Amino acid sequence: MKILLTLLILLWASTAFSGDMKAWTPQLNKLSKFERNVIVNKGTERAFSGKYVNTTEAGVYRCKVCGSALYRSGDKFSSHCGWPSFDDAIPGAIKEVPDRDGRRTEIVCATCGAHMGHVFKGEGYTKKNTRHCVNSVSLQFEKKKAVTPQLKKAYFAGGCFWGVEYYMEKIPGVKEVISGFMGGHVKNPAYKEVVRKKTGHLETVEVIYDPSKVSYETLAKTFFEIHDPTQKNGQGPDIGSQYLSAVFVSNASERKTVNKLIKILEAKGLKIATKVLDKAPFYSAEAYHQNHYVRKGGKPYCHARIKRFD
Repeated sequence: MKILLTLLILLWASTAFSGDMKAWTPQLNKLSKFERNVIVNKGTERAFSGKYVNTTEAGVYRCKVCGSALYRSGDKFSSHCGWPSFDDAIPGAIKEVPDRDGRRTEIVCATCGAHMGHVFKGEGYTKKNTRHCVNSVSLQFEKKKAVTPQLKKAYFAGGCFWGVEYYMEKIPGVKEVISGFMGGHVKNPAYKEVVRKKTGHLETVEVIYDPSKVSYETLAKTFFEIHDPTQKNGQGPDIGSQYLSAVFVSNASERKTVNKLIKILEAKGLKIATKVLDKAPFYSAEAYHQNHYVRKGGKPYCHARIKRFD
């Protein structure tokens, strides 16, 4: 009896899975009875019952059987017909097969032959004038993964870090600016140690930015425009080694950019005092120094934006 049953199953499989679908028997055997009826026997799910009728998220719609990418979310539109509608397919992903009666055109996965639905043309829903009417059960939606921006860091010293922080935070593409210290010889210096000139540090800001939205050169240009890069003994009324002008570069590309900007300014007659130094360990200042002007109000007392590169 078991042998006979096995033979019947094999016979059924050989007749039900025609063409390319025979190669996908293991995947087809995992389908539910309803899924099999639509995908293999070319049935149709009830209107407005499918899970993808109203989806609008970004991603790709794949074949339920073989996983091939068939449709992009950008080609999906609302036709109010009760089934997911697309006005285009990924090139080469869908095969059109006219029904035997010539009344409609079936669409199947070009890779495995799984039944998707039907295609209609000339209805005027979109500029492409095409509607792929697809059964949700024939699809598997793959949501587009959120791309985490690869953030970078830049370091500038231009006098009191409150003022540099204030202007750098206003640049589109900058995610965060942290006030701190760099360039000294003491680990984890406290603010009082730095201002007493006992550590060799400069008041420095760490600029965390998205390079896809703002370039390092834009940051460096802004730095040269919000402080006086010609002052040798500090910045404005703040006099002392901790207030000197400097750019701490992380690589040769940053150094090249900064030196290029300095040459532009020198060609305009400015005697630039800004030092270009290699990046050193950065230490955040105490919490009460962060976002000073946001918390306290007011504007920087020794920083202002002056266009120098126009």
